[in-house]
Amino acid sequence: MLALPGPAAAQGPAALNDYPTLARADYIFGCLAVNGQTRDSMTRCACSIDTIASILPYDDYVAGETVLSLRQAGGERTAIFRGTAPATEAVANLRRAQAEAEILCF
Repeated sequence: MLALPGPAAAQGPAALNDYPTLARADYIFGCLAVNGQTRDSMTRCACSIDTIASILPYDDYVAGETVLSLRQAGGERTAIFRGTAPATEAVANLRRAQAEAEILCF
């Protein structure tokens, strides 16, 4: 079995547990759908969400995911999520955390 310690492991249990289990499971299921449903992928996907959790507070993760989700919808009502500074910053922070997780875990 491949063990990939992420930065969260070095920060202690509090850093590992501020994301709800449901959010972690949802991330891992999505990650497995993209990367193949193997034991190795599950280990890497778990490492990935642990790394993201060590970089980004849960509220910031939710903000970034929400903006990305709303950007997929069309229409004038979602325009605020495309061009405003807070929305752009939330997505940028999430993307940076995801990039770090990609480097460390995959």
